[in-house]
Amino acid sequence: MKWMSTYKRYSIAALLWGLTLSAHGQTNFYYPPLIGSQWDTITPLDAGWCDDDLTDLYTFLDTTNTRAFIVLHQGKRVIEQYFHDFKADSSWYWASAGKSLTAFLVGLAQQQGHLDISDPVSQYLGSQWTSCTPAEESAILIEHQLAMTTGFDDGVPNLNCISSSCLECMATPGTRWSYHNAPYTLLRAVLEDATGLGINQYVFQQLTQTTGMTGIYAWLPDDLNVFFSNARSMARFGLLMLSNGNWSGNVVMNDQQYFNQMITTSQAENEAYGLLWWLNNTNTFMAPYLRFPFQGNMSPVSPMDMYSAIGKNGQIINVVPSADMVVVRMGENPDTNASVPWNYNDAMMGYLSQLICDLSFDMQYDNADDFNFSFTVNHTLRITSKSPIKRVRQYDMRGVNITSEQINNANDFVWEYGVYGRGAFVVAVETVDGVVHRQMVIVTN
Repeated sequence: MKWMSTYKRYSIAALLWGLTLSAHGQTNFYYPPLIGSQWDTITPLDAGWCDDDLTDLYTFLDTTNTRAFIVLHQGKRVIEQYFHDFKADSSWYWASAGKSLTAFLVGLAQQQGHLDISDPVSQYLGSQWTSCTPAEESAILIEHQLAMTTGFDDGVPNLNCISSSCLECMATPGTRWSYHNAPYTLLRAVLEDATGLGINQYVFQQLTQTTGMTGIYAWLPDDLNVFFSNARSMARFGLLMLSNGNWSGNVVMNDQQYFNQMITTSQAENEAYGLLWWLNNTNTFMAPYLRFPFQGNMSPVSPMDMYSAIGKNGQIINVVPSADMVVVRMGENPDTNASVPWNYNDAMMGYLSQLICDLSFDMQYDNADDFNFSFTVNHTLRITSKSPIKRVRQYDMRGVNITSEQINNANDFVWEYGVYGRGAFVVAVETVDGVVHRQMVIVTN
């Protein structure tokens, strides 16, 4: 086996968040009852935050037209706040955050054998659902709808229009990313044809009965298929995602391959897009309707393993596995007209990072000579450090914590980190200074 190591720098705030909170998968989550209003609550201090003064956060949310804001830690409510006469049972639209819910439903339909995402869309919508040639049309697969890579012309006047005359082929499916609503909207018809159920009946059968989540898809003018629910249902869906498709011992989605596809880069052009989910663990990202990549990740202050359902006017579900956290925001336009308001999301997460003090250390240790890493043939890593080591953690390349080990302030430590298949992993070291200084990427061949 050949080993290669390189240093890679990440945002300090993002890195610290992922390393100072509990590891996902090592905690028994709380799940609210399927029926009723009971939902256990813990204080910010009980959740491990070092500040429980929410004044600045609430002022920010209120002045940016927020209606509902919920933060869950390990399934329990740390924050549930409503603004401007909005209540726990008030219904609101998800906008494009509903795309991520649809992606989950498609995965359930696939696991149940109703469809395969490698199927041609024509298998469910029939022929001539586009204005493309028969050969071009037959090449468009369900996975292209999920990845926004159908290849349709995004220069048409109305990107919401689902009639065949509005769907013109311009690129080979799978080769060009374009944030195009119409192909996504047609997933509803694909789901309904494949399952033989109306989409709201399918939601009730698959999610309401298993998670208590309620809500409906509704047709709005201009061919918009929008999901409506209360904020708690949005939080329930976030908790279901945080739990890798499980709910209180009930495996809702057992197709982990598809689950991972949703939250992994789906195509070459936009690293930050999975299957109708936005990803934060990338070096570049593309915005809707712009044909060039921005450098960096979408939310520099957030953990790199965060993935998000984001819709117009700031309808947001942030899932943070490394922090066992779900963040939900519903509301009016927060003074931005962006279809995917990631700048607002970053600002919102910045206020949270001020409350979780371990996420915002100003100290930065930058001397690589103070660390030495060496490997052995039996899959151990020896770490020596001038500063005593408190903790060592291993992450996969999505930023999800795999292993974690507390160290008793040793300067020399041999870690049996294990091998989780071939690929790249990240090793992070925390010293007594309270700062994670570096990440090491280990590549196995």
